[in-house]
Amino acid sequence: MKKITTTVIALLLLLSLLTFVLVSCSDETVESTDALSGAQPTALVVEATNTTGSTAQTSTATAVPLTVAYDEDDLTVSQEGAVMATITLAGDSVSVEGEGVSVNGTIVTITTAGTYSINGVLNNGQLVVDTQDKETVTLILNGVDITYATSAPIYVSNAEKTVITLADGTENVVTDGTSYVFPDAETDEPNAAIFSKDDLTINGDGSLMVNANYNNGIASKDDLKITAGNITVYAVNDGIKGRDSIAILDGVIIVTAGDDGLQSNNDEDAEKGYIAIEGGLFTITAGADGIQAETVLDISGGDITVTSGGGSANTATDSAKGLKAGVHLSVSGGTIAIDAADDAIHSNSSITISGGDMVVASADDAVHSEDTLVIDEGTLTITRSYEGLESDIIILNGGTIHIVSSDDGINVTSGDIGRSESAAAGKYLEINGGYIVVDAGGDGLDSNGSGTMNGGFVIVSGPTDSRNGSIDVNGVLVINGGFLVATGSAGMAQNASTASTQYTVLETLSSVQAAGTLIHIESESGHEILTLTPAKAYQTIVISSPDLENGGTYNVSLGGNATGTETDGLYADGVYTLGSQLSSFTISSIITGESTSGGRGGGRP
Repeated sequence: MKKITTTVIALLLLLSLLTFVLVSCSDETVESTDALSGAQPTALVVEATNTTGSTAQTSTATAVPLTVAYDEDDLTVSQEGAVMATITLAGDSVSVEGEGVSVNGTIVTITTAGTYSINGVLNNGQLVVDTQDKETVTLILNGVDITYATSAPIYVSNAEKTVITLADGTENVVTDGTSYVFPDAETDEPNAAIFSKDDLTINGDGSLMVNANYNNGIASKDDLKITAGNITVYAVNDGIKGRDSIAILDGVIIVTAGDDGLQSNNDEDAEKGYIAIEGGLFTITAGADGIQAETVLDISGGDITVTSGGGSANTATDSAKGLKAGVHLSVSGGTIAIDAADDAIHSNSSITISGGDMVVASADDAVHSEDTLVIDEGTLTITRSYEGLESDIIILNGGTIHIVSSDDGINVTSGDIGRSESAAAGKYLEINGGYIVVDAGGDGLDSNGSGTMNGGFVIVSGPTDSRNGSIDVNGVLVINGGFLVATGSAGMAQNASTASTQYTVLETLSSVQAAGTLIHIESESGHEILTLTPAKAYQTIVISSPDLENGGTYNVSLGGNATGTETDGLYADGVYTLGSQLSSFTISSIITGESTSGGRGGGRP
């Protein structure tokens, strides 16, 4: 037997302040020798041992989540008594009580670090922060309505860090015009209704509405943090943008954007361009991507609803993904609902799902990774997709997964070999655990490489046409454990490999059975192996179960009635009333029943 051990290091984004100690391939530890100044991209290590023989396959996957450190001023809501100055906006005029502020008509400039309280209405003016001080500037918005027709109403030109605090119980509105006036042809900043050249934090228990009619809503060229607040953004381009990073701890965030909803786009520094979401309530409606990170997107909490590109009823010509990462995407918690005209969850490299509750609909792939997809825990319900899960390598260790797809349910891609009949080297599907239900219009389980099942519980309702199969593996499918039942058409029916260690049966019926026709398999002694009502018409059934034994004889019946608990068409803990006994088979080898054919069927590779 050929044993292949593959170690995929999908991320190596190490900041100078962060030291990783990898104790072993199966037991990683992370140590930080210095204080972290923000969310740090970290390393994903996927170790897979792919055995195409009788030895059980094992895999581990560890994705170290982003670690976000919030400074005291990120979390502390400044008090009115600590202000350096109170700025009162009165339509076309401004009055100031205190120091550190200069006023030129309706242009208010803060020149000294400290805390400032702003209130009132400014009809056509700008609040500017421009200071060389190394301390934080805090702006307490205490009920403001600022409109500026030709530039950003709030503009941080220069500051070490700026904190915008939304005073408790206040409503604050910022609105720009449809065109900006810049000092010269080479200048294109500011380009957002709230724009900062430096670090920006938003906190507080008040509300903020941003109407961005020119370009972006809220933007920082450095790090952007949101720790609290009720924030609503309407933007003709991107809603909320942190070039170096976005870190969100809490808040209620509503974004309607013509382009991306949330975006971090630094593509020049591999240590930046990331988004970390730990909490908050999000409603994002985006013309393009809902949440897009150039490097790492890490979601560990929150309640997130994303509609991108008009939703799954539409077909996107440009990128309109729900969640998108350039390097790695991790979901370890939270509640996520996505309706996407493109892929719902997408990474240009790797994806790890280790928690969370996700319901997604996609006009393309529900979950797509260019390299490696690992699901350890969590609940993933795919209500609509072209293909459900797609990646070069797919490892399913746990979780509850329901997939509805018009083409392949789970698809290990072929890479550059196109539609070749041969197995793609280094591509594989591995199932070690979890509860997986697939309803596929194309292939149910499709691997253009190899496939191995060591555990888990899998129900496949495959295709009704003869050009696809409930199982389609270009290499070999090795089953060493778990429970698998797959129904579908007969034209491309495929059994497991003789290299398996668990018995598998492929039963081909003489005619197509209507959807909902109950099929029952039991031993000669009456021990139930399977009672199932397939959701679609079928002519073949593949079953692999620890209850199948060498030398055992089993009876197959169609029709009849079943009582007990029905889940995803499968009955348990009930009584079967005999229908028409169709056939019987005796197990004498590791596989029983021959594959009808193999190789590529319909759909894309």
